[in-house]
Amino acid sequence: MIKQLEQILIDKKASLKDAMKQLDKTAEKILFVVEDNNKLLGSLTDGDIRRWILNGGGLSDSAGDVCFQGTYFVEENYSVAKVKNEMIKRRIVYVPVINKSREIIEFLVWNKVFDGKITRKVSNKLDVEVVIMAGGKGTRLDPFTKILPKPLIPIGNKTILEIIIERLTEFNVNKFYVSVNYKANIIKSYFDELRPDYEINYIYEENPLGTVGALSKLTGKINKTVLLTNCDIIIETDYFDLYNHHIKNENDVTVVASIKNYNIPYGICEIENGGILLNIKEKPEYEFLVNTGMYVLNPDVIKYIPKNEFFHMTHLIEKVKELGLKVGVYPISEDSWIDIGEWNEYKKSLEKLKI
Repeated sequence: MIKQLEQILIDKKASLKDAMKQLDKTAEKILFVVEDNNKLLGSLTDGDIRRWILNGGGLSDSAGDVCFQGTYFVEENYSVAKVKNEMIKRRIVYVPVINKSREIIEFLVWNKVFDGKITRKVSNKLDVEVVIMAGGKGTRLDPFTKILPKPLIPIGNKTILEIIIERLTEFNVNKFYVSVNYKANIIKSYFDELRPDYEINYIYEENPLGTVGALSKLTGKINKTVLLTNCDIIIETDYFDLYNHHIKNENDVTVVASIKNYNIPYGICEIENGGILLNIKEKPEYEFLVNTGMYVLNPDVIKYIPKNEFFHMTHLIEKVKELGLKVGVYPISEDSWIDIGEWNEYKKSLEKLKI
């Protein structure tokens, strides 16, 4: 069993950057941190890494420093009934079984423990209004978008807009607002013919209104938290966790940001006083949080968007901050953000989605 689940074990000395790459490969988004001879130290999730980054930590820090050391485990003489109760209560998939030396000797796995009789499907609904901004021309994808509107660009046998929507239907969301302007009739005709089992309400922009201007048309019409996304990105994350992060931190706006790591393959010269060399940093690494184009907004924020005016999300964030309201960040890994906004990224997205 241990060999079969080596992908969820990570050495305590591994960096968080390596841990994030490994987490992106595991379906259940959890690693167990070990030291010599598979001795259990704790567990590590993307949530643990997110909190670490938001508290000023870096991706070069070790998994052992960041892991949750109170992770649930059992010893060899465990009670099956107790394990079942704990797995249901904690909503966990894997339970490490350890010996007296704290070495992991096997994992109890949900499907085996419950013999396929109890599933872990999403049972509640993500209580948000979803708005997808799809009115842009997509000029970076010329000449494709001279014929098709950007939301209908194919990713395999589906359009990018369908994929975005279907990711959210997995969380029992079945109503969507879609802002349209460029080739709006083509988008509407496509979905009219598709006849999906979810509802689409169109927000028509008579003139281009920027990345968030069309949202002003919903002022006073919605009273729920808003999940706002561009139509050329796919975010692979737990949307319940994103929503709960927004609520728990009492944010008025939450920006979903991808952790980007850049390596400079040269020695970087640091200078002062018109050319005096202070130091040379060999092949430094830098970490940035990059705006992905997805946001969570409190409904009251919409009233600050001027009606029928060109208005970007950056303008709204500036306004919200001027008013003393709270803008937070929700970090995700680089591989959790798929961007099809330009040709190079579009080609990469096909590889990521294995199409």
